Amino acid sequence: MSDRTMARQVLLFIWFLSLSSALGQVSYSIPEEMAKGSLVGNIAQDLGLDLKRLKSGKARIYTGDSAEYIELNKERGVLLIKERIDREALCGQTTPCALHLQIILENPMKFFSVTIEITDINDNTPSFKKSMIVFRISEAAVLGSKFMLEPAIDLDVGINGLRSYTLKPTDNFNLKFKNQPGDGKNVEMVLKKPLDREKQHDIKLVLTAIDGGDPQLSGSIEIHITVLDVNDNAPVFLQSVYKATVTENAPKDTVVSTVSATDPDEGINSKIVYSIANMHDDDQQLFGINQDNGQVTVVGIIDFENARNYEISVQASDHGGLTDSCKIIVDVIDINDNKPVINIMSKTNVIAENPASETVVTMINVQDLDSGENGEVHCSINENIPFTLRSTNANFFSLVTDGDLDRERESEYNISVTCADEGVPSLSSSVTLSLQISDVNDNAPVFDKSSYEASVQENNTPGLSIFTVRARDADFNQNARMSYILEDSSVNGVPVSSLVSISADRGVIHAVRSFDYEQIKDFTFRVKAQDGGSPPLSSNDGGNPPLSGNVSVKIMIQDQNDNAPQVLYPVQTGASVVAEIVPRSADVGYLVTKVVAVDVDSGQNHVYNYEVCRTTDSRKSDLKYGRPCSESIISLDSSGTQTLTHVQRGKLNNEDYFDQVSWCEWLCI
Repeated sequence: MSDRTMARQVLLFIWFLSLSSALGQVSYSIPEEMAKGSLVGNIAQDLGLDLKRLKSGKARIYTGDSAEYIELNKERGVLLIKERIDREALCGQTTPCALHLQIILENPMKFFSVTIEITDINDNTPSFKKSMIVFRISEAAVLGSKFMLEPAIDLDVGINGLRSYTLKPTDNFNLKFKNQPGDGKNVEMVLKKPLDREKQHDIKLVLTAIDGGDPQLSGSIEIHITVLDVNDNAPVFLQSVYKATVTENAPKDTVVSTVSATDPDEGINSKIVYSIANMHDDDQQLFGINQDNGQVTVVGIIDFENARNYEISVQASDHGGLTDSCKIIVDVIDINDNKPVINIMSKTNVIAENPASETVVTMINVQDLDSGENGEVHCSINENIPFTLRSTNANFFSLVTDGDLDRERESEYNISVTCADEGVPSLSSSVTLSLQISDVNDNAPVFDKSSYEASVQENNTPGLSIFTVRARDADFNQNARMSYILEDSSVNGVPVSSLVSISADRGVIHAVRSFDYEQIKDFTFRVKAQDGGSPPLSSNDGGNPPLSGNVSVKIMIQDQNDNAPQVLYPVQTGASVVAEIVPRSADVGYLVTKVVAVDVDSGQNHVYNYEVCRTTDSRKSDLKYGRPCSESIISLDSSGTQTLTHVQRGKLNNEDYFDQVSWCEWLCI
């Protein structure tokens, strides 16, 4: 790595740390390969959190992927190594290498971003892909001829990466490093002394690669050189660097670039063979080259999300073993081939119907592996619901309440979250969140009517069911369980509870005693309904729509014919007979007396008639004229007036007659 590149990365890392601090994030730096359980940092102290808050908030780590290298010890408030971290497996050659995770808290929901930089240690030895390098070099090779060597691979980065090479022995060749775009280097072996096949047919050299770690690590490879006769011109590429672009997911056999080299030799010595060298095994499965015309094509699947560019080293060899090399820098063009991935960081399944404004229900992280507009994501939810999405950070969203929740209006919401990218055509993903609304006792009982009327016949049986009142409550379960209460009042100085009672659970009104219409004709009392919430609400708290605070119930007593008419006049005391004196000279129609009676019943039961009834006494039928007085002497009209009848004028002077009919009896019904 050049000094310029190293300085640029240091500045980038310093900027990254300063940005993290400005955003309220926490950053740590640890070396790779730390043992399990090793301390990363005191996260509670660095975030200014109390250990009790970590426990009550159910603190946990969210990484957004399956790899979990860090764990949170809530008892100590520290981050610890959970799994051994191999920087090379995690980031490859990318620097700086960092883990990004979030600390999630609940009640209330909150999260903090944590960045952990993984620094490199010198744990990889430089190595060569092949076990041996073989050259066939003409003895006519001119001094200064260059032979590209397979470079070593060191997975470490920075100062621990590959630093230098040595070549032994150095009788005929020296090493030369050829700088390439991107701060890369090609290792070339340069002929410094002419070869003489007759003196030395085979040459064996040892190439050693050394890294910059402390202590230094090294790896070696043998170079076998077969000295050939004559061929004295090496191929030469027309360009040392070719630049090309390819679209990811390009079909196989897509042409990436065509390289070309020339060799001034003639015949077989000018025949050039092209090959790809200096590529990782994975890259060699992506590109191929036509050895005859130098055309480089796609042979595998190009994925922008795996690599955004490739460097392809191409070697041109003639049949005499002389070579030249060039590099193709291939930039991969991104296409929109990845849907946004929606990750639920934390969610609530049940929420009360009276939450605080903007209560967080669900926290969402959205990832799109594409770049540019193809990776820019916006999220939305279905309309006309009391929720909204808030963007809390890049690719982080919170679903919060945005209106009143009423379980009686809507007891459950299925919230569809759709996230779409800005690519053309746009790709999207959706997830449905089910949220139950739990009941709060916010509805008072409401009676069906503002007043009730009922009737019961007098002389009823005590305990008789008279009537049922009904109230409703829009709440649920215990909050809607109804109790009916008879309010204290009195009727004619008597507590209403001595007249009626009400069943608390059903609202059935019962008669406590037998009613007497002649004593009480009707009475009114009030009933209150109360629910089972905590605290309970009653009908006095109003309703929706509002009715009276409680309900008025009027009980009307229906009359029965349970009272006989009573004669008020003439007054009769004990068993004595009431006597009325009639003059001897009385004529037909003479007013004997006025009978007055009363019946305390009402209505039809109060209607009565007067009638002269036949007596059962034998004296009343033993008359001179053979007729009882009730048929021949006395008449009674409907008003109770009694007069003489069937008596001829002049005969009343007959003393014998009046001796025989000196008294009569009547009955009033």
